[in-house]
Amino acid sequence: METINDYMPLSNDWNDERLQTLKQFYPDWFTSEGSLNIDEVKKAVSPDSVNETERYEFRWFGKSQAKRNAFTPSNATLVYDEARSVNPDSSDNLIIEGENLEVLKLLSGSYREKIKCIYIDPPYNKDKDFVYKDTWKQETKAYWEDAEVLENGVKIDTNTETDGRYHSNWLNMMYSRLLISRQLLREDGVIFISISDEEVHHLRKLCDEVFGQENFVSEIIWHSKYTTANDSKYVSRQHEYILLYAKNKENFKIGLLDRTSKMDEAYTNPDNDPRGEWKSTPLHAKSGSTTYKITFPNGVIWESPKGRYPLYSEKDLLKLYHDNRLYFGKSGIGLPNQKSFLTEVKQGKTVGSLWSYSTVGSSHQANEEIASVVGKGIFDNPKTSQLIKTIIKTANCKNSIILDFFGGSGTTGHAVMELNKEDGGNRKFILVQIPEATDEKSEANKAGYKKISDITIERNKRVVAKIEKEIAENEKKKEGELTLEKIVEPSTTNLGFKVFKLQKSNFPRVDFSPNPEFNETENLGLLKKYIADKESQLVNAFNKEELLTEILLKNNFTLSYTTIPQEQFTKNEILFATDGEKETLICLDVSIAPETVSHFKAHTDTKFICLERALNTTIKYNLKHYLGDKFNAF
Repeated sequence: METINDYMPLSNDWNDERLQTLKQFYPDWFTSEGSLNIDEVKKAVSPDSVNETERYEFRWFGKSQAKRNAFTPSNATLVYDEARSVNPDSSDNLIIEGENLEVLKLLSGSYREKIKCIYIDPPYNKDKDFVYKDTWKQETKAYWEDAEVLENGVKIDTNTETDGRYHSNWLNMMYSRLLISRQLLREDGVIFISISDEEVHHLRKLCDEVFGQENFVSEIIWHSKYTTANDSKYVSRQHEYILLYAKNKENFKIGLLDRTSKMDEAYTNPDNDPRGEWKSTPLHAKSGSTTYKITFPNGVIWESPKGRYPLYSEKDLLKLYHDNRLYFGKSGIGLPNQKSFLTEVKQGKTVGSLWSYSTVGSSHQANEEIASVVGKGIFDNPKTSQLIKTIIKTANCKNSIILDFFGGSGTTGHAVMELNKEDGGNRKFILVQIPEATDEKSEANKAGYKKISDITIERNKRVVAKIEKEIAENEKKKEGELTLEKIVEPSTTNLGFKVFKLQKSNFPRVDFSPNPEFNETENLGLLKKYIADKESQLVNAFNKEELLTEILLKNNFTLSYTTIPQEQFTKNEILFATDGEKETLICLDVSIAPETVSHFKAHTDTKFICLERALNTTIKYNLKHYLGDKFNAF
């Protein structure tokens, strides 16, 4: 049976999907009309086992609505901004300008279970930090119609402690976004969240609920400041937190950090062993059960010191001897030690829970770094690119997608591109930043940055230029040179980015409001007439590229799709669209010719998408007959 939503250009309806999944596995939980029978669910989960009033639960005002907000479909779209994109033809990196909850909904179908690592640096809820109020449905009309949004940005509400729902406002903002985040993560994916003392305890509870307490990995401490503040009333805070959760901890294999030169200082090669540098390690340990005395073929007699025990059996010790893995000193007859080769140890350092400014940078260095790229005083409280690189290495993703939906100054994009250059990786990033207006008196505004998203884009634009220059200089330096050193070829495949903007749907039907006094069938008739009247008037006003992006995005294609014209169709302009995983034929013409329909009679395994207004009753019937659920009219 057709519904109004069947005709609406919506992103995925996750509430409906969850219900359909339940219906598939537990059909007895549903009434004959298809509604979920709560009484049957209660029977299955033994409600008497836990008293409702005594159950432990993390609650706050607005929680239920925040959850509904997360799973309510979006009718907005994303529009490509060619003018602000950099090297778009050779890059799959994305910077998206728009309200991040709405953007996440639009990405949730295309990028579901495709993200390896999410890093976010949300508002810390201190000093009148802003929060996203998520009154999107009420405010979208004003948002779309305000011409200043695209030029000067939107004003964001502050969240003050005088607000009786100070913590609830922040939790509501985070809850809906984290719920969608989990759907975007791969099964081996992880999320890192920067936070401070104000909300770390609440955020920990929130993440336990969304990701599961069993998937908590670590609460990392970033020692971000190397000096204390003399004007602190109590204790001068010198650290921040980074919470790390996995989607499924059993599937997550944590990465290793780079070994330091200090770690390798002990490795030498005094006997010119062809296996390379090694360091001496004892053949005995504190614990054990038996001791023995052994005479090696070179005549040296060895036994473990008093109170110590051999690490190996006599048989295994002789194997080490014959494999030249024992060192008897320069004389060749001293007491032996084992040779532990550098090539056989972990090629990296185990990740710890305390990250020092000496290795990942400080808040002061973060300010200096961004000042060197876009100017001094342009952005407050950024993170260092070295911190983000460390996060990415910990996430163990060298050829994956990294998402940051509180994009800020764009540090994540900066870090991804630099890290690709350093180790030859092919990581891709997606940054999302609301077009938040900068203060008129700020240095950013004076420098021409009307929106925070302008800073996000400009910083990464300059990083691309810097890396391109470094690559060119490196190539020039290597000309005519012969070196035995290992050279990591920098990846230029993803050196750049495409910019997209959140925008109102191309389909006027999203403004349709059902008549509350009519039933579903009557309202469906009104909608069809609305579509015919409104959209037929705008046939020539549509931007085909924008329309194509919206339709493919809402059919779960990623924004890295490509299209190829299909010349075998002579009566309609048909494109073959693919994102590397999904593919379809698509037509945006205002009518579908009978000759085009005839093609599908012999190709019933082909997916085909066209516009609803391009169909008459006969054409639509035949396409449905030939293609079944592979046909989709939009």
